[in-house]
Amino acid sequence: MTIKNKTLMVQGCTSDAGKSTVVAGLCRILKRRGINVVPFKPQNMALNSAVTEDNGEIGRAQAVQAQACGLEPHTDMNPVLLKPNSDTGAQVIIHGKALQEMDATSFHDYKSVAMSAVLESHQRQVNQYDAIIVEGAGSPAEINLREGDIANMGFAEAVDCPVILVADIDRGGVFAHLLGTLELLSPSEQNRTIGFIINRFRGDISLLQNGLDWLEERTQKPVFGVMNYLHGLHLEAEDAINRHIDIVDTDSQTIKIVVPVLSRLSNHTDFDVLRLHPNVDFEYIGPGDTMPPADLIILPGTKSVRSDMQFIHDQNWYESIQRHCRFGGKLLGICGGLQMLGQTIHDPLGIEGPPGSSAGFGFLAFETTLEPEKQLKRVSGKLSFANAAVSGYEIHAGVSEGRALQRPFAWVQERKDGVICENSQIAGTYLHGVFDQAESREALLNWAGLSNVAAIDYYQIQEDALERLADEMEATLDMNRIISLLNL
Repeated sequence: MTIKNKTLMVQGCTSDAGKSTVVAGLCRILKRRGINVVPFKPQNMALNSAVTEDNGEIGRAQAVQAQACGLEPHTDMNPVLLKPNSDTGAQVIIHGKALQEMDATSFHDYKSVAMSAVLESHQRQVNQYDAIIVEGAGSPAEINLREGDIANMGFAEAVDCPVILVADIDRGGVFAHLLGTLELLSPSEQNRTIGFIINRFRGDISLLQNGLDWLEERTQKPVFGVMNYLHGLHLEAEDAINRHIDIVDTDSQTIKIVVPVLSRLSNHTDFDVLRLHPNVDFEYIGPGDTMPPADLIILPGTKSVRSDMQFIHDQNWYESIQRHCRFGGKLLGICGGLQMLGQTIHDPLGIEGPPGSSAGFGFLAFETTLEPEKQLKRVSGKLSFANAAVSGYEIHAGVSEGRALQRPFAWVQERKDGVICENSQIAGTYLHGVFDQAESREALLNWAGLSNVAAIDYYQIQEDALERLADEMEATLDMNRIISLLNL
């Protein structure tokens, strides 16, 4: 099959095979070559999201890929986003705006409508850019999801684009992954699968060569290259938390920060810069873990605030948080974590679960009501308790009201955000990304008890990672052959 298209799709044998990483690297390589390139993911399922320049919501991975292209994130980069709020249901977001909650069966029936939104966004990108690098979702070999597929081969067939298949050799079974996935595709889908990339290899490449030769002979398709395992590469994750991130050496003066991993935790990228910071001893705690002593506990965002408050009680973490505060430790809530700090959370319409109200943790005098209209904003302003600029983004359905909010955490766009209590021990904010900028990060770490905060440039860390990734791909992949697929 000869496919002429300026769209190239990267699909994976499994989730976390490296699709997001490969797409980000391809985008940066094309940008370095002066090509007007844009990322695209037809359908994403993730609780890590970003607010776009057109005040919509997309998957965090596409925001990273937009940075690789030198672009601002836009809703056309991820026209369909699913944000799970249970094991069987999710909030459906089309072109950046939340439509409704659907269970898996309802969304399956809705796919034809969603595909129209996908193709509409793709066509706008075709009209604006010279190259479109598309990321698939999960695996194209998921037989139960093939009918009406909009995320993988269904999209590739609809726009008639070539596909590169990626597999993660670090998981083991890489040849079974690649060959098995290919065998489960239809003949037309097999034809449009142009070749393979093997990701996260460690060791002597010569020991892999006979396997590569066998794969090419068996499939009559090329292996475009084998990417090495890049230790310490930091790219913000699409969804899953890597609890074993390579941490930089800490300085002599550190503070301990603990974040509980909630069942529906969202936007954990809020904490990536803290995990990389030389003055921070950072720890995620998960189900069954005991909360250790800390200088600062942060309650993170969540897609299901009421159920995650119960989750905190079930893990016996609430008692640990109370004890932490009794002994003078600092407590910060972000988004859903802010809402937990109040007295009550009302969900009369069942926005995040069964309709009803739940008692909050009662640290501060305010209440929150969940409403259908989600707040999606990029904002900037000043922290109320320090002479420091702050910026970030809001993604929340709650509206909070009460006496405690008269002492705001920050002033943004000439309005109050969040709360800080009278003795400054407990604070909360609706802003995601408050640690990303140097001024607000230093002020918050000072507030948490750190006197001398090392200066780090988080944006440059991200840029260095993208450049390192692009260099690796240029060195190990047949980039000229890959780029030729775009018919530039």
